[in-house]
Amino acid sequence: MKFIIGKKIEMTQVWQGDNVVAVTKVQAGPCTVTQIKDLKKDGYSAIQFGYGLKKQKNIKKPQLGHLKDTGFFRFLKEFRLETSDLKKGDIIDSTSFEKGDKIQVSGVSKGKGFQGVVKRHGFSGQKATHGNKDQERMPGSAGATGPAHVFKGLRMGGRMGGDNVTTKNLEIIDVDSENNIVFIKGAVPGARNSLVFISGNGEFKIIGNVKTENKKIKKEEIKEDLVQEKEEIKKEELELENKEEIKIN
Repeated sequence: MKFIIGKKIEMTQVWQGDNVVAVTKVQAGPCTVTQIKDLKKDGYSAIQFGYGLKKQKNIKKPQLGHLKDTGFFRFLKEFRLETSDLKKGDIIDSTSFEKGDKIQVSGVSKGKGFQGVVKRHGFSGQKATHGNKDQERMPGSAGATGPAHVFKGLRMGGRMGGDNVTTKNLEIIDVDSENNIVFIKGAVPGARNSLVFISGNGEFKIIGNVKTENKKIKKEEIKEDLVQEKEEIKKEELELENKEEIKIN
């Protein structure tokens, strides 16, 4: 299994030969592995990804300690996975997914507020004639008179949307690896700029590791500091030599 966190951008159309396909653009990754959980320590196996860089400002101390080696992220998400070759600090992007992959996408559906039974449950409503004034979209009878109460779970008006929704058997039409954009056939749950979680069969493609990159950067910084120190020492030696020559003359 492979997973990634993304952001829904918009819906658009893509040509496939003579046919037009409706697709959803999702910015998938890059994501960084911030923690690997195992059965011994945590009681279950999972991988925690970080998505969306965030400044260190206004981050609480527990999160500072947790993310000090990998960088600071706006969103953290765990995916259950028994075995994996991933390590803390590994970076994953859209290259893990390919054209034609079958995936499923999870997200929070659009919130529609309080809605009636016609929109929420698809009720047909009442007739518009024979005394049904202002009753066209009413739910009708709420139950039998014998029990004298409304049974739990009865379909009625209420809050609609804002639920966790998973759409399965979706297909990836194309992948823009340069911009980390995945084109998914059909609609994806959620509003624009909302988080979505993509999963499918296959293996991850690791493009780098934060720790190794940080070590390289530190080595380069140390080399630059040493070069600067050597240049400063040479300048000081030249100044001293010039002063001695002036005194002798």
